[in-house]
Amino acid sequence: MAPPPPFGANSAAARDVANVLHPYTDLKTHLEVGPIVVSRGKGVRVWDDTGKEYIEGVAGLWCAALGFDNERLVQAAVTQMRKLPFYHAFAAKSHEPMIDLAEMLIERAPVPMSKVFFANSGSEANDSAIKMVWYMNNALGRPNKKKIIGRLKGYHGITIGSASLTGLPVNHRSFDLPLPGFVHTATPHHYHGAKQDESEEDFATRLADELEQLILKEGPDTVAAMWAEPIMGAGGVIVPPEGYFPKIQAVLRKYDVLLVADEVICGFWRTGAYWGSQTLDIVPDILVCAKALSASYLPISAVLVNQRVFDALAKESNEIGTFGHGFTYSGHPVPAAVAIETLKIYDEMNIGAHIGQVGPYLQNGLRRRFGDHPLVGEIRGTGLIAAMELVADKASHGNFDPREKVGIRLMKLCEENGVILRSVANDSLCFSPPLVISPEEIDEMLNRVGESLDALTVQSRRERIAVVR
Repeated sequence: MAPPPPFGANSAAARDVANVLHPYTDLKTHLEVGPIVVSRGKGVRVWDDTGKEYIEGVAGLWCAALGFDNERLVQAAVTQMRKLPFYHAFAAKSHEPMIDLAEMLIERAPVPMSKVFFANSGSEANDSAIKMVWYMNNALGRPNKKKIIGRLKGYHGITIGSASLTGLPVNHRSFDLPLPGFVHTATPHHYHGAKQDESEEDFATRLADELEQLILKEGPDTVAAMWAEPIMGAGGVIVPPEGYFPKIQAVLRKYDVLLVADEVICGFWRTGAYWGSQTLDIVPDILVCAKALSASYLPISAVLVNQRVFDALAKESNEIGTFGHGFTYSGHPVPAAVAIETLKIYDEMNIGAHIGQVGPYLQNGLRRRFGDHPLVGEIRGTGLIAAMELVADKASHGNFDPREKVGIRLMKLCEENGVILRSVANDSLCFSPPLVISPEEIDEMLNRVGESLDALTVQSRRERIAVVR
């Protein structure tokens, strides 16, 4: 008989196991192990229902930018809830929070944009942008120009369209994805993808050439758009090589292929600039944002489109009689009010200047403490987003056998030591703390990670964990 689960029969964990189906979870193992039940938060910390304290090193899911107890955001929601708790945007209806937020986003956009469409998550926003691209090309009399290019290891969401665009196997396998019409080009990761002695510039040139060959193979008259995160998040916090985006964009312009910047993780100062597009020299036709838009206190996302895209949408909707897309909660007044307050707080705090201090402090601290560790292959990132990739062989960049789940082991050890991080592709441990984190809190977080990495080192020597070279 199996041992009883490590939680009481009437505990929150037991009730969770009995009733909740969790995203991104091994559902069978969860029945035996149960969840961490987070009960409260303050600043960059959260506490579980046993009273155990954790530093939230990924801000939840890259998103709790202002920490877990910002009273201004709470009050913004309460005030709007009392004034107008809901209204929709269908059939030319509107309300002031949606209008004001759209205006603020247009003012802050990295390049000139025309209009803002609101949704509830990054996945919905990317799905909406896919439909807009298709709608646009029908309006322009190009019914065959519909294929969408993503990148291997890119992440753009989990709806049917956005998951097809995503380039991660777990988002495709057993879901019968990707759909036809979605193709993927190479991951811009110099550490694993470059040839011997190939410079970042030469690697970027080769990737641009490969993209051009893909477009030619598919047929330029069939390829509509390419999606790209400025810095890949769930794929491993992959920072593209020097010159990558200017080279990529030159190819896209040559064949009239739109560029969609997925700023769901990178937007709102995460990379050190207001937008990842500014950090990485991107000029998008469409920009998608979410997460830190409201510091994730309430669900909201946005799609910003330029004038060319909007003109086509307007033309086609006039011919049909309506733009037949939208959500009941598009531009919901309460999340919109919270997002407005969030953007005001970023401005008032001069959060960019703060990131200019704590971003390098995090990056330098990771490299100084762990760069020479025998299990650490690459440390990468910029601003307040980073990853530490574990490898079995530093010289060859050889990863551990995925079946050993080395990254997940380290993540669990970190949780035991009071820091929540995230393990993603290639045993990469991700860091994306709340933007309000202090240098002292970064030191405390890295101390806990160091203790966890030491424990993993002992385990790896004892078990002789298998290697993939």
